[in-house]
Amino acid sequence: MSLVLGAIADDFTGATDLANNLVRAGMRCVQTIGVPQAGVDLGDVDAVVVALKSRSTPAEQAVADSLAALDWLQSQGARQVFFKYCSTFDSTDAGNIGPVADSLMQRLDARQTVMVPAFPANGRTVYQGHLFVGDRLLNECGMQHHPLNPMTDADLVRVLGRQTPHAVGLLARPVLASGIEATRAHLAALAAERVRHVICDALDENDLALLAEAVVDYPLVTGGSGLGQALPEQYRRRGWLAEVSEPGRLAPATGSALVLSGSCSRATLGQVARFLEGQPGFALDPLALAEGDAHLEAALVFAREALAKGGPALVYASADPERVQAAQAALGVERAGELVEQALGRLARILVDEGAGRLVVAGGETSGAVVSALGIRQLRIGGQIDPGVPWTQAPLDGREAPLSLALKSGNFGAEDFFSHAFTVLEEMTGEDKA
Repeated sequence: MSLVLGAIADDFTGATDLANNLVRAGMRCVQTIGVPQAGVDLGDVDAVVVALKSRSTPAEQAVADSLAALDWLQSQGARQVFFKYCSTFDSTDAGNIGPVADSLMQRLDARQTVMVPAFPANGRTVYQGHLFVGDRLLNECGMQHHPLNPMTDADLVRVLGRQTPHAVGLLARPVLASGIEATRAHLAALAAERVRHVICDALDENDLALLAEAVVDYPLVTGGSGLGQALPEQYRRRGWLAEVSEPGRLAPATGSALVLSGSCSRATLGQVARFLEGQPGFALDPLALAEGDAHLEAALVFAREALAKGGPALVYASADPERVQAAQAALGVERAGELVEQALGRLARILVDEGAGRLVVAGGETSGAVVSALGIRQLRIGGQIDPGVPWTQAPLDGREAPLSLALKSGNFGAEDFFSHAFTVLEEMTGEDKA
C-alpha cells in the first residue's frame, strides 16, 4: 500500500470528520484507532486517518503518540501528512496543537506549515486570524464553557503564540482574494522571516480550494476537515489520485439502533432535547455512577426494553454547564469524566454483544471510550449524515455483519441528527433490521 495522504487526528470524532470529507472528495479512506500494528492489511485505500486520543492528554504524551503515528504513516509511503484538530482549535496554553505541530515539523524537516481550522460548511470561519462559530466569536459561542479545553480567546495567532516558541504569522483574507500567486508569495515571505506557523483566514469553500492549491506540496499541513475536503482535487491534478466510483460504499446494516451521548456541547444538548420530545431516554448521573453499579444496571434495563420495542434507545450523560460543574465539583473533573466514559463504554459492549448493530455516539471522548470498549481497530468510512459526520463500519469478532457506527463530534449535526442518522443509513445501505 502506498498512501497519498496520511493523517493524524487528535480525537476519534475529529478523525471521522476528516475521513468523511476525504471520502466525499473521492478518496477511499480507512480510519484506524491508534497506530496500526505492523503488517495490518487496510485494503485498497488512498488515505488513512490515524485516530489518537491526544487532544486533552499531557503535551508530552500527545507528542509521543503523534510521532509514533507519523513513523507508521511514513513507512506506508504517505506523500503528505495532515495533523487534524478541531475546527474550534480546542487546546490550552500548554498545547497540544503547538507542541504536536512543532514535533511533526521537526521530524519531517518542514520549514513551514499552515493552520487552517476553518470549516465553512459547519459555520467555522476565520477572519483576520479570529475564529468564528456562526456569527459569534469563538469565546462567545459556548466554547468558553468547555469542561476540558475552555476557549476564551478567538485570536488564533495569539492562542498559538502561547503554545510554541516559534514565530506565528497570518495569511489574511485580502491576500487570498488577490489569488494563488499572491498567496504563495506571502507564504514564502513569511518563511523567509522564519515564521513557521501560519494561521490562515478562510470564509468559504473557494478560500479553502485556493489554500489547498498553495500548500499541496508542503510535507505537513494542519487544520480542520474543511482543508481535507479541498486537497484531493489538487492530488488529482498532480496525477497522484485516480477517479474512484463509490469511495464510501458500505455493506447492508444490521441490528438494533442505539444512541450513546456524552457530549455537553450546545449542539448535542439540542439534539438530545429534540429526541426526547418524541421518545424516551435514560439520563446518566455521574454522582449516581460513583455510588456503584445500580445506576448502570438501571440504564441497561431501560436500553434493553427500548431496543426490544424497536428502538432507537438513547442513553445520555449530556447536561447543561451548571450540572456538569456540580458533578465536577463533587467528584473532580477527571473522575466525573471517567465515570461517564466507562459507563457508556460498558453499555456499548454489552448491548452490541446482545444484538445492537447500528450505533450513534456523540462526543469525542465518548467515542474514544466506546471504540476502545468494543475493541475496534479500524473503520471503513461511508457516506455523510450531516457535515462532518459519516457512517462507518467496523468488523467485530463474533459478528457476521460489520457494526455500523457514527461517531459525532459534540459540536456537529442538526437538531434532528439522532433520528436522521438512521434514516440516512437505511437509504445508504439497504438496512436489514434483523
